[in-house]
Amino acid sequence: MLQPPLTSPFRIGHVELPNRILLAPLAGIGNWFVRLQARRYGAGMAVSEMVSSFALAHGNRRTLEEMLRVHPDEGVVSLQLFGSDPEVMRTAARIAAGAGPQLLDLNLGCPVPKVVKTGAGAALLRDPDRALAVARAAIEGSSLPVTVKLRSGLEPGDRSGLELARRLVAEAGVAAVTLHPRPARVRHRGEPDYAAVRELAASVDVPVIVSGGLGTAERVRRAYRDSGADAVMIARGSLGNPWIFAELTGGDGEPGPEEIEAELRWILDRAEEHWGADRAARNLRKFYPWYVERLGFAGPEADRFQRTESLDQVRDLLSGTPEPASL
Repeated sequence: MLQPPLTSPFRIGHVELPNRILLAPLAGIGNWFVRLQARRYGAGMAVSEMVSSFALAHGNRRTLEEMLRVHPDEGVVSLQLFGSDPEVMRTAARIAAGAGPQLLDLNLGCPVPKVVKTGAGAALLRDPDRALAVARAAIEGSSLPVTVKLRSGLEPGDRSGLELARRLVAEAGVAAVTLHPRPARVRHRGEPDYAAVRELAASVDVPVIVSGGLGTAERVRRAYRDSGADAVMIARGSLGNPWIFAELTGGDGEPGPEEIEAELRWILDRAEEHWGADRAARNLRKFYPWYVERLGFAGPEADRFQRTESLDQVRDLLSGTPEPASL
């Protein structure tokens, strides 16, 4: 069967997405302005950074005020929750739904030890009955379509993620599955097994989304073709590179220096709006390398951005942007 173009619309539950090119949940990064940025460049949907169901259910102020913030211009947005207690998840899903997303996503694949040791993330691959209970609770609590994101297994050769995905569709009623076809143990190392995504897509009647290894537009197109998935979900390939969405939707994927600088200045302004000037100056240090390298800064010049203490200092450094280094 011929795959539809990545630019064609599709549905998750009752929600129609304008295209099949999605922004993945980015831990510690995927707040509203990062999602809005992806939307501006053509992403059909963006998923939030993972949000603790425990923090929501217990009223953590920063989680409620910052991590659940949805901008009215985001278009279709999904909030990702993680946790291992069904009753806590039920409460958290109800609270998250009140923030205004069209969908919720459950993280069943995070391999980071601080998440796994709580019984959440990839740990739920070891406890499929609990994973099913958590998914049912999220659906009941939110009354929204609920999707799941998971790994193909825990160890190399393990296919427990595929079996769990099938059960989540058949027994819990999840509306879509995102599969990162690497085992949790290897994290981001090695080549993803896109054939595993194709196998899953052939065995369930909901959309299957491929994630993992999508660092360039060329790799995205190849993974979409090789996996037989219904959509793609881009993570690391989008960091400081919203132009990947433009490239995949038929626009210009090669920004010039003026556009790159303008985009970083947009990030500075939105981060100040979100966190306030002082916190934004600290939190954005992880963002600067993605942009300043594109602008031709290198070595000590690039390091100066990491030593800034205010957003105005960053703006001053940008005012002296050099010509890009010759390729």
